[in-house]
Amino acid sequence: MSGLVNAVVICAVAVLVIARQFRARRISADRRWWIVPAVLAFMALRGPGVIDPHHEDAASFLLGAELLIGLAIGAGWGWTTRIWTEPDGVAWSKSTKAAGAIWTAGICLRLGLFGIGALLGVRQDSSALLLGLAATLLVRSGFVAWRAQSLQPTPNGQGPEYGDGVALARLKERV
Repeated sequence: MSGLVNAVVICAVAVLVIARQFRARRISADRRWWIVPAVLAFMALRGPGVIDPHHEDAASFLLGAELLIGLAIGAGWGWTTRIWTEPDGVAWSKSTKAAGAIWTAGICLRLGLFGIGALLGVRQDSSALLLGLAATLLVRSGFVAWRAQSLQPTPNGQGPEYGDGVALARLKERV
């Protein structure tokens, strides 16, 4: 039953997080952005099924790869999230199409890892996927909070966006 519960939690959290991130959301000033990833990590580590005892080396490699993929997805997702401030100084965020592409690539990579584990005969529990999701959310939330701290509202009422002031490369026109 634990594997079924983990699978339901993974799907529910992924759907909830993805759906919420593609709408404009206020970035709260509180420092509790790490709670959901911490709960997910606790749920993943509460049982003994994180590493297959019969294939410890391969299972450890797959778990490490899952965590690296999770960290990379979180960083990419946090980097591609649009962040801006309103005239009242409130920071907002919204994921972009590039973030959707990063999620899609991450899901494909995770499916590939699952396939490699199946070919090697490694028993894979949902705990590794839950840990990877926790790493993704932790890095993304921390990255967005860090980026949002650098934004300050301007007196003219037009809030800046992250990256304002960076010179854009000009494309040459061809006749």
